[in-house]
Amino acid sequence: SACCNQGRVSREKNSGSKCVISMHSRTTTIIQDPKNPGHTKTFTFDLAYWSHSGFQKDKDGVFISADPGSKFAGQKEVFHDLGRGILDSAWQGYNTTLLAYGQTGSGKSYSMIGFGANKGIIPNVCEELFQAIENRDKNQEYQFALLVLPQVRDLLSRIKKPGGLKVREDQQLGFYVDGLQSVPCENYAQIERLMEQGAKIRTTASTNMNASSSRSHMVITIQFKQVFPDRGLTKQSSINLVDLAGSERQKSSGSEGDRLREGSRVNLSLTNLGNVISALADAAMGKKVLHVPYRDSVLTKLLQSALGGNSRTTLIAAISPADICYEETLSTLRYAERYDYEYLLSIVRAMSQPHFAISIFWVMRSLEDWEQWIGRNFALCALLPRLVRIPSLFLLQEQQMIKTFPHLLNVSEDPQLTGVLKHFIQAGSCDAGKAASNAITLQGLGISEKHASFTNSGGKVTVTPYGKCKVIVNGVPITTKTKLQHLDRIILGSNSAYLYIGFPSERGSEDLSRFDYDFFQLERAAAEGVSADKLGAVNSGDGKADPSVLAVFQDYVKLMPLVAEANQMSEELKKGLNMELKVKNLASSDSRGCDLQKEVTVKVTHQRTHQVWIWSKAKFINRKFLMEELYQRFLDGEDSQVAQEDDPFWDPVEVVHLGSAHIWLQSLAYCMKFEEQVEFLNCDGLEEAVLHIHIKPCSPTGQARGEEDVVTDPVDLLGKRMDFQIRLVQCLGTKWLKEDAERGVQMGYRIYDLPNTLYTKPVWKIVNPQIDETVQFTTLNASQEFLNYLQTNALIVDLWGLQEGCAELSCSRLDLMVTGEGHILVDTKKISTSTSNQIPELYLKLLKLEQETELLRNINRVLREENVLLKESIERTSSSQQGERPDINQICTTQQVSYDREFARALKVFYQSINVARGQFLKLRHYKPPEDDQMLRPFVHQQSQMLKDFGDLLESSLWKLKNDVALIVKQKKECLLHAE
Repeated sequence: SACCNQGRVSREKNSGSKCVISMHSRTTTIIQDPKNPGHTKTFTFDLAYWSHSGFQKDKDGVFISADPGSKFAGQKEVFHDLGRGILDSAWQGYNTTLLAYGQTGSGKSYSMIGFGANKGIIPNVCEELFQAIENRDKNQEYQFALLVLPQVRDLLSRIKKPGGLKVREDQQLGFYVDGLQSVPCENYAQIERLMEQGAKIRTTASTNMNASSSRSHMVITIQFKQVFPDRGLTKQSSINLVDLAGSERQKSSGSEGDRLREGSRVNLSLTNLGNVISALADAAMGKKVLHVPYRDSVLTKLLQSALGGNSRTTLIAAISPADICYEETLSTLRYAERYDYEYLLSIVRAMSQPHFAISIFWVMRSLEDWEQWIGRNFALCALLPRLVRIPSLFLLQEQQMIKTFPHLLNVSEDPQLTGVLKHFIQAGSCDAGKAASNAITLQGLGISEKHASFTNSGGKVTVTPYGKCKVIVNGVPITTKTKLQHLDRIILGSNSAYLYIGFPSERGSEDLSRFDYDFFQLERAAAEGVSADKLGAVNSGDGKADPSVLAVFQDYVKLMPLVAEANQMSEELKKGLNMELKVKNLASSDSRGCDLQKEVTVKVTHQRTHQVWIWSKAKFINRKFLMEELYQRFLDGEDSQVAQEDDPFWDPVEVVHLGSAHIWLQSLAYCMKFEEQVEFLNCDGLEEAVLHIHIKPCSPTGQARGEEDVVTDPVDLLGKRMDFQIRLVQCLGTKWLKEDAERGVQMGYRIYDLPNTLYTKPVWKIVNPQIDETVQFTTLNASQEFLNYLQTNALIVDLWGLQEGCAELSCSRLDLMVTGEGHILVDTKKISTSTSNQIPELYLKLLKLEQETELLRNINRVLREENVLLKESIERTSSSQQGERPDINQICTTQQVSYDREFARALKVFYQSINVARGQFLKLRHYKPPEDDQMLRPFVHQQSQMLKDFGDLLESSLWKLKNDVALIVKQKKECLLHAE
């Protein structure tokens, strides 16, 4: 069954979420990949319920179909299909189990418990059983007992037993809980009274112990016994209704490579449950199963009789229809599909519900997190008989006080626990805090022995914090006496939230449900200057804000209270860490300057050593759970000291990304040099430092290009060799170094298709470090893609902060291709990365041949100039001696014509040879390596032969040209000497 609580629904809608689930039949569920809308997956189950839309409320508040054509399935339909089957199996003497699986907030508890007039499976099952008992036949006797399996501790016991109750094993009884008491119940009203009282105890305890309902399993067991005296027959069965822990922890527990792993216990329990069901399904299909792994987890131990043997099991897969939950929804559907239908009835229900009211059955959840206590045994909660006789006078007295006095109403992240606790502020002054002597006893992180004083005098109520105790009113921290208004929001300590209900005269018919947990956190974020607009969620022309920014804002608001709690645990455990939320703008890493999706990170600072870490959202959540486990041991008076490598508050020192600088490369596309000072911008968009950088086009030998080399159109560089140098000169005004003089910095950058990031040498303990590192890059044959890159992209230079003890950044240049001069090659897409090291060598030979060709062109130009000079010299000599030796002049002129003819013939032969060589060279340049590695050796051999032929042709052409020119020059000189 899938259902979203109001907070989750609002978050999903505010994030611009779209529905990716569709159900076109009662058995088929289709999910669409939001990143690839054309890609869908289809799952088939025994039943599929659509409860996301198409409903309305009737006069009793029950959700029903909005019209006859609606495919909406309400609670009545679900109970009719599932609940009655559970009851029928129980009447027949079978053990039955109903498992609700899915991510937190998807609607497991709504289907199991319901709210208000929309009762879930559990209350309907209980009511029908009691109705059957009341209408029982004279010859039949029914015995009915209710057991609750939270985790470890007895919810209603005043005495906390360290480690909880123990799970034992007996040859006849099987697994059982030592010391567990069960309570016979005569009617449903008794259960309601028990749960109302238990809800208060559980709410107080969960606040004290940081329990999160999504991280615990709830198991309700109804022991049902039918006795037929006249027939001497007894039927005994148990009905197990299991609301499993949120399944999304399986994703976050990976925590992106974190050295520590949370969630192993929750995930392991869910995995082990799946393994048990899978093994039982194989056995039902006739496959040989040697072992059913009941012993692998405490949950499967206690559910052994309910899962195997004389039992029938149903799984409800709870899914969210929102696209932002795609991965978790897909995981849930796959989990449900894993089991064979002949053994396990699988049901899927996509639902989005507008609001959850308080459900008394939520008291059955664990007081502690599943991760904290599953390793220490799993216990049944005894519903103690003394609570069956709750004095009705007490309830009447509380109702009267609600109508008379102003009071504080608790607001919990778990909607089922909101409004359970009421702290009355009677006339005069009363203290609030952890101490039992206070008139108002509070529990929770950051609550001091005496935390605040409330005063009810003269028709007004004020609150005054003690010392530096944290008190927040309407999102704003206060330090002095503050008057309270009706419906003010108060946060005490790290995250204990209360709604102030004023005097009866101040009250109206307000809808208190809007003041939920999310309302408190949004208000707190706004007071701290954080809003969706400030993060960049500007409305577009269609009036809709940027969904990605809204999603990040929701993440920020969700993490705010968790960070506050983590800081408080760090303080009480004397870990010395301070954590703060940061929103990282990923546009700083985009070379085109596009506004990419933002992400939330947590900056962690050690207050004594000033060491800094940056944790991702997943890593922080992972660590937060581990911190809770450690803190729980501290609360229980156990040894909370752990080895450093197991301490969630400790990490090895690491480099920290401080900011990025954008240097646009358009000038290079026109063969122009440039020098800039650009800002390093941090994740807040503020200046972290200033970079002084030079980028200049150059010759292969590193000589700067002049103005005569500037091109008016980048296309003029297409297919030509380009060389340029990047010189990082200096880093100015680095805040990281100003904060702590013992720190250091490094810079890193990567251009175009360079496979590795290049890092500068580390510089320590200098506020304005002189970098002065130059690297030359070469493209042998500038492609259109590379020229486009230069015109539209920027070079991203990242600034990294070094701390004492951290590993410095470095890169291996073994994977980089270089020229013969040692310059780094870029724009190498035509060079197959799958070929051997011989391929770069071949390209270097081509480069050398191209340089020799250019040399030949220069020789040719020099020869032509020399020819002209010789002609001019002969003509001058002829003019000066025309009258004296006409016969010699005539002879020289005749010979000159002959020499010119021979020289022209030699050049013609040379150019013919060069044209042939040029053709071979072009063929070599377009001769691409094969994709098949097995053909590489023949390719290299053939290319080597082509290179040899090309070289031989060039050498023979040059040799012939040199000989011809030398002979002609010699003849000319002899002629001139003879003439003189």
